[in-house]
Amino acid sequence: MDSVKSEVLDFLAKCEEVRNCKFIMATTKIKDLLKSIVNSAELYDVFNTVASRFDYMAAKERCFIETDSSLGRSRIILPDTRGDRLAFIFCLLVEIDRGDIQINAFLQKYYPKDGSYYASYHMFCDEIIGNLESIIGDIFSQELAVRDVREAENRETVAEIAGGSDITGKISAICMLIARELDFIGQSELSEDDKDAAACILNRLSAAVRARDSGDINALTFGYNYFVMYTREVSETAGMLFDELGGFVGEL
Repeated sequence: MDSVKSEVLDFLAKCEEVRNCKFIMATTKIKDLLKSIVNSAELYDVFNTVASRFDYMAAKERCFIETDSSLGRSRIILPDTRGDRLAFIFCLLVEIDRGDIQINAFLQKYYPKDGSYYASYHMFCDEIIGNLESIIGDIFSQELAVRDVREAENRETVAEIAGGSDITGKISAICMLIARELDFIGQSELSEDDKDAAACILNRLSAAVRARDSGDINALTFGYNYFVMYTREVSETAGMLFDELGGFVGEL
């Protein structure tokens, strides 16, 4: 279950990267999103199951609503059922990735807003990527629920140690999370070089927190965040650690 959870979390993170990236990077981020499906046996099985029985060309005739400008704008209407909606979105993203659909023209036609690609792209992401995240989240809700329960328990522990607004308590709470992160890294399947690199960052980060050095904290937080994204080794405490570090720096 842990491996499935990690793969689903990675997929959801890729969805967020698509939603939050600059428009110029959209096709690259969509490609990364599709790769995360191929790299996960569980996700690939889900998408293969819904797409294998789905008539995408027939669905395009129903879902791509094209109208004369005098009658309103062209738009996309997603299929009613969850399985067909998932298959349609997957096939649409594949067409964009292959270049069969040019995203610039597609956005101008089906998601026009304020004459800007930026606004149109975010309308597209809200509908298409938002539905994709929601459906996958529902399908794998049991696997993700394990993470939610553990995260809630961890946050309660952090809150107890932090002791409200006391800065000493917050330092102790953050250092506890760093210690858990070090333990996670030590038990991971990363190479020894990667483990050493992570330990170096985390130990320096702990020292920076104790020294209340906001400059070093920001730099090391950025470095460890990049390490997590690069290695894809995401612990259950990483999100909390980044949140606590951001709040701590804001109070310094």
